[in-house]
Amino acid sequence: MRTMGRAGVALAAMLAMGAATMAAQAHDWVIDKNHSEADFSVKHMGVGTVHGSFHAVTGVVHFEAGNPNVWTVEATIDMNSLDTGVAARDNDLKSARFFDVAQYPTMTFKSTSVKKDAGVGYDVKGDLTMHGVTKPVVLIMEPPAGEEVGMDAKSVHRGFVATTTVNRKDFGLTWNGMLKSGDAVISDQVKIELDVEAVEK
Repeated sequence: MRTMGRAGVALAAMLAMGAATMAAQAHDWVIDKNHSEADFSVKHMGVGTVHGSFHAVTGVVHFEAGNPNVWTVEATIDMNSLDTGVAARDNDLKSARFFDVAQYPTMTFKSTSVKKDAGVGYDVKGDLTMHGVTKPVVLIMEPPAGEEVGMDAKSVHRGFVATTTVNRKDFGLTWNGMLKSGDAVISDQVKIELDVEAVEK
């Protein structure tokens, strides 16, 4: 039998490396809005905390395990999905006094870079657009959850969790009331947590 020459061995190695690279290439993961939400919390009167959620989160995560340099995320939140558990408060937050949902019906985030942080997580830098204003923010992302096969025994799912804190006044959300003590009714600092389940496209 004729043996493979050096050129053939090199070619075979290149093909094998190419196949491995293709197998490891990044994939698009579509956010499952039925199993994803953006939660927020803000201090009220300096003594309590109001919690709320946006339930309609859509978008795409571009992901390759172990290679954050190629990760990207684009997400859109339907502001009409706001829910704090109190209808009157929800209507107030959707009004022109706060989010002005009629004029600004969506909030968006588009990443610009992803880097490993000093711990086990990742810094996801990007542009957040809310209330018609775009500002750079950094999301602190936990290590992505491993892949799981869905109940249909075909679709592949993966989880992503990230948090950040923003100053609402940076986005033109400036309304506030004052207490007798001189303190503000609502804190300027708003904590946000994104809890996303995505399906491989």
